[in-house]
Amino acid sequence: MKKTNVDMLNGSIVKGLLSLAVPIMIMNLLQSMFNIIDMTVLKMYADDMSVGAIGVCGSLTVLATTFLAGLSTGANIVVARRIGEKNKDAADKAAMTSILLAIVSGLLFMVIGVVFAEFFLKLTKCPDSLLPEATVYFKLYFCSVPILMVYNFCASILRAIGDTKRPMYFLTIGGIIKVLFTFLFVCHLDMEVKGVGIATIISTSISCVMVLIKVVKFQDVVDVDFKKLKFTITELKSIMFIGIPAGIQGALYCFANVVITTAVNSYGAAATTGISIANQFDGILYQIALAPSYAVAPYVAQNIGAGNLKRLKQTVVRAIFITIAFAASLGSLSAIFSGQLSSIMSSDPVVIAYSKQKMIVVSSTYFICGINEVFCGVLRGMGKPIIPTIASLIFLCALRFVWVYLIFPLCPNFTFLYTVWPVGWTLSIITLFIAYLMDMGKRKLAFALKQ
Repeated sequence: MKKTNVDMLNGSIVKGLLSLAVPIMIMNLLQSMFNIIDMTVLKMYADDMSVGAIGVCGSLTVLATTFLAGLSTGANIVVARRIGEKNKDAADKAAMTSILLAIVSGLLFMVIGVVFAEFFLKLTKCPDSLLPEATVYFKLYFCSVPILMVYNFCASILRAIGDTKRPMYFLTIGGIIKVLFTFLFVCHLDMEVKGVGIATIISTSISCVMVLIKVVKFQDVVDVDFKKLKFTITELKSIMFIGIPAGIQGALYCFANVVITTAVNSYGAAATTGISIANQFDGILYQIALAPSYAVAPYVAQNIGAGNLKRLKQTVVRAIFITIAFAASLGSLSAIFSGQLSSIMSSDPVVIAYSKQKMIVVSSTYFICGINEVFCGVLRGMGKPIIPTIASLIFLCALRFVWVYLIFPLCPNFTFLYTVWPVGWTLSIITLFIAYLMDMGKRKLAFALKQ
């Protein structure tokens, strides 16, 4: 194992988890920042119509991206487990199956997105004035999906090996290149929305090539040979079994947030703007809270493969403490300074009040979300991906429908409305924790019978 990689089977668990989680946090935050820069450039050098055209695509592109990122989780966990089992042949086959799956599924999503772009946008009630430019951006974005898929799956393979720094470096380089090309296309060539879309394709391609080269060079851990690229049915089933539920879970989470936003939108423009501002800061907190779950999944998978249940339990406890340390401290600061943060994006006291209301309730409790995500990652690493998806469907999706349409009308107060977040997370944690204990009990019993 190279020094640049985390040894998940030996050494300090806290140091290892932080080495995996922190680069993921930074990578996600940088990605959010690069997207904000795109919108700022359009605002400065194009017009509000161009900004609106990309903005109206946001809910659909985030939904698609979240599902595809969840699908790549299957590759991360399966490759990690094969490494823990010290089965290099199976690890090689899992890695090559992952890359081929990324190519095939990415091409499929690209065709669907390009062909049905206008149809999907009309489903979201896209204004007619924005539809032409929004359709152009939507098609260009989905042209980048196959490249993005290969990047995500290769980055997942590197994380399974214990390397999260290089995916962060590659994405950062791609992001900087994206900003430069956005300036070129929008400011100097007057390409507006089309320029942002083409810049996205170029930057994603560069990141993808870099991560592919690195995966191919990792022959000491996994050996990827493009001449032998083919599906191995056993590995494909394992990857899909974990990846599809993870993708669905992420998509459900995005969809459920839309339900809350829709309820707030009915109270007027000030409320809509307020929750939009709060969502910007909550999105940053979510990326921070989510990162430890990406780190814990391969840790659990490798130790399951190695049969080290004691280290698995220690990993879960330490991951929860890391999540609380990051999410609780930053979430509390976000809640305390919610007024000052909100005033960065608006000077309207009514809008700021709406934004503060959500941030005080949700930001301060984001550590609960982080704990929930850790248990989701743990169960996926243990080969139980269906349970987190069911818990999300019930407590993060169905509960919000009930809360918005049946309970909220009885007490139409936004503070009460927003408590559905911590309530749903807490109920989900209880469910996942019980599932974790039951599975650990079965594994201990099976281990004892082998003795």
